Amino acid sequence: MSEYKSQKNCQYLVFTDLDGTLLDHETYSFEPALPALEALKERHIPPIICTSKTRAEIEMVRTELHNTHPFISENGGAIFIPKNYFSSKFPFTKEESNYFIIELGIPYSKLREVFHLIKNLKPGKIKGFGDFSAQEVAELCGFSLQKANLAKKREYDEPFILENDTDLKKIQEIAKDSNLHITRGGRFYHLLGDNDKGKAILLLKKIYKQKSKHLKSIALGDSLNDLPMLEVVDYPVLVQKPDGSYDSSVILKNLILASGRGPSGWCDAVFELLNKPL
Repeated sequence: MSEYKSQKNCQYLVFTDLDGTLLDHETYSFEPALPALEALKERHIPPIICTSKTRAEIEMVRTELHNTHPFISENGGAIFIPKNYFSSKFPFTKEESNYFIIELGIPYSKLREVFHLIKNLKPGKIKGFGDFSAQEVAELCGFSLQKANLAKKREYDEPFILENDTDLKKIQEIAKDSNLHITRGGRFYHLLGDNDKGKAILLLKKIYKQKSKHLKSIALGDSLNDLPMLEVVDYPVLVQKPDGSYDSSVILKNLILASGRGPSGWCDAVFELLNKPL
């Protein structure tokens, strides 16, 4: 793993959601974004994955993208920093063979305890990833069985579906009583702790800026759970949903609306910003 080097032409950090953003909502392909990804590589600009996906899922995507940069899993549950990536020191929660890990989320076992409480109060109305078989996850998400098993390796976030959205307010109250909160992604609601994508990005930006103080930041997302991420960067970008609409719950004064859907919109927005004078 090569050390992160501050290049004179490295002007940005690019934080990106995956599903429905860098990856197509239906096919999970990033092919339409390849020209912009190549442009980032040429300019030594790191594309940093920040998603509701698990560490195991992200590692597969990083391999496909040849991405060696830090990443943020499960809606800000943890930041994974490859060893020898930064020369400067920073605080971390734990160390594994490949990573220094900064944990911000609540352990999955604790989330499941609260989720069982919610299920008892709303029987038959709610079902989480911990209740689904890998086959059911595959059918719900359009995954292969292999990818479904990776998606079930939760550490800090419980995705769930609701039979009736009118139950959401009561479920939010139960979560709040347990010091947890709920957000919404492209396909699922998510039960998690006092973490979000924005808090994780602020920490990671601080580490990057130990070496490159004048970096500007870009973030690209498509859903409500991306709002905390979009709020803490210089250039927040919202890409279109598969039907060409924008998530109306994402409201931000300086929000940039990408001109296209998913990875196509991602590509166009990145090129537009790379050509923008600082």
